[in-house]
Amino acid sequence: MRLRPLTIASLIGGTALIMAWTIGITAIFLMDTISAGNSRDQVVRERALFEARLNDLSRERDARASEATAAQERFSTALAEVSKMQSMLLQSEDDRQELKKGIEVIQTTLRRTIVERDQARERGDVLLAQLEEDEANDAPALARAKTLGSSVEFLTTALSKTAAERDKHKTDAQDAQDQAGELLFALELTKDRNDKIFSKLEDAVTVSLAPLDKMFSAAGLSTENVLREVRRGYSGQGGPLGPAIKSTSGEDPFENDDQARATTILRGLDNINLFRIAADKMPVGVPVKTNFRYTSGFGFRNDPKNGSRRMHKGTDFAGPSGTPIYATGEGVVVHAGRQSGYGQLVKIKHAFGFETRYAHLSKIRVKVGDKVSRGDRIGDMGATGRVTGTHLHYEVRNNGNAVNPMTYIKAGRDVF
Repeated sequence: MRLRPLTIASLIGGTALIMAWTIGITAIFLMDTISAGNSRDQVVRERALFEARLNDLSRERDARASEATAAQERFSTALAEVSKMQSMLLQSEDDRQELKKGIEVIQTTLRRTIVERDQARERGDVLLAQLEEDEANDAPALARAKTLGSSVEFLTTALSKTAAERDKHKTDAQDAQDQAGELLFALELTKDRNDKIFSKLEDAVTVSLAPLDKMFSAAGLSTENVLREVRRGYSGQGGPLGPAIKSTSGEDPFENDDQARATTILRGLDNINLFRIAADKMPVGVPVKTNFRYTSGFGFRNDPKNGSRRMHKGTDFAGPSGTPIYATGEGVVVHAGRQSGYGQLVKIKHAFGFETRYAHLSKIRVKVGDKVSRGDRIGDMGATGRVTGTHLHYEVRNNGNAVNPMTYIKAGRDVF
């Protein structure tokens, strides 16, 4: 069988073309397989690193929570000790005032007794002089002298008794002074102990206030305004009217150094409590508590849809569909439904002019008017609205202006 050269060339060319196509397809398949394997390995490594970081953050959060609980227990114990010491100080003040009154009474009695003794001596001298002048008189005069002698003897006996009483009163006064000295020494010891307790409490209050003040400063809020705002909402007072309290010396029992320091410490503890109330009302939590990935931060970026340069007013948390979404602070739900490019959207109004937005949800679990606290579940992560994949778009607005959510999340980590 003979083939023409043109046919043979066609067969050889077709065979070569088929082999080249086969080799090319095989190479492309092998390259895709190798690339997919490398991508999977990289994803596994990044996930392992991220989980390790999450575990470290969880342990750090638990440690700070334990420290906060321990500090609160130390505050309670110290306050109880301060109350006990204050009662002892007031009792010591009462005892000292009573001893002071007793000493004054004893001193008055001694002075009166000394005056009476001196007067009796003067009368005895006068009577003795009269006896000496009347020795040469007649019998009636002698009888009168005997009567005068009896009077002198009576006065002498009275003087002896008065001197004995004076010595007894003097001894009692000395004992009272010794007791007063012991009480004063005990009072000094109590003051020294109170000073140490107050110093520890003052240090504890300072240490506790520092991270709270740092958090509000990082959030751009004035601590004075925060305290004033919270105090206005928690200002109820009342009770039956009682008598004014005055010490036995006429001094105000609340105007002393220990009371002033205790008042300052109590004011600091009250400020800590007010700061924590304010912190609960601020959006300083994390909206996603399970595994997630930061896919876009706050600021200008290339739009993922058309590539144009645009402002991104929030932070994106990517995760599986249905991932629980939580409120980051106490507030009231003002919107729960679909809105333009946000998709399924929840808006929460917080104190101090803050508002948070949770966008692209697959399911909304709250309704308008609901009051929520930090950590309450408000929806599930989804891909509704203008998105390229499943994620949460989280915004924080202050007085209508979008701010970086990470500023508040990092501030909250310093406290909670």
